[in-house]
Amino acid sequence: MTAYLIRRTLFAAFVLWGAVTIVFLVLRMVPGDPALLILGSDATPDEVERLRDQMGLNQPLLVQYGIYLADVVRFDFGDSYRYHADAMGLVLDRFPLTLQLAVVALVIGLVLGIALGVVGALRVNRLADRIVSVFALLAQSMPSFWIGIMFILVFARQLHIFASGGHGGFDRLIMPGVTLALPLIAIQIRLTRSGLLDVVHENYIQTARAKGLPERVVIFLHAIRNAIIPIVTVAGLEFGKLLGGAVIVETVFSWPGVGRLLIDSISARDYNVVQAAIMLIAGGFVLINLIVDVLYGYLDPRIRLGR
Repeated sequence: MTAYLIRRTLFAAFVLWGAVTIVFLVLRMVPGDPALLILGSDATPDEVERLRDQMGLNQPLLVQYGIYLADVVRFDFGDSYRYHADAMGLVLDRFPLTLQLAVVALVIGLVLGIALGVVGALRVNRLADRIVSVFALLAQSMPSFWIGIMFILVFARQLHIFASGGHGGFDRLIMPGVTLALPLIAIQIRLTRSGLLDVVHENYIQTARAKGLPERVVIFLHAIRNAIIPIVTVAGLEFGKLLGGAVIVETVFSWPGVGRLLIDSISARDYNVVQAAIMLIAGGFVLINLIVDVLYGYLDPRIRLGR
């Protein structure tokens, strides 16, 4: 298990290095002068040049990359040129709101996805199974920004049930949470349904039924327990994707999290904030993947033994 953990940790470090490198290169390939965008069209050429020197943009690209990597290792992303504050501090201030949204979406996705997957498996090839399958297909295929806009038009503008956006109580959290959770619901429906269909006809399930155990005990204590490995794996991976996918949902619902800050900073070419935000999201995704790998190893001893 120790060797397995070392391998996964080294791979996680490699993925982080790749993420920060791609962010660095992509930001500098985007057309436009960041210094001019920050200062505005009224700035003089001397002012623009001074800011470019201050941002290190006049140095060779390789030198900029070396300085950038050294700063990342020290967890120093500099200051925001737009907000005049520590870049990572700004991101960390917004992160709890993004985490809150992602956790709510994860809970909704797991509860509804597993429940509907069980319904589909127990009513296979019947009307309920077909309805669940169609819902899963629609939930996974429809873009989140369109779903969010439809939710706002129907539930906020027409029915006046929920608030259309912003941060607050349950009425402002439920629509972005459900919007973010829909792809996860679809995935969990398919995983749960296929996993249960693989095990419900196994001998130990038939034996449990022959003993007179209630069907809910047979399904939730025996069947799901043996089909849980792919569910746990995908849930962990999808939670990391929820953190990144919140960028679009936060923008649609004006949710003041890291995603909204990231979009605003990209528009303003605020390099330091963009790099800090993507580094935090990528780091969270890699950490969650590492935790899932460890849990996967404990759930399935064959992984630890390299079989």
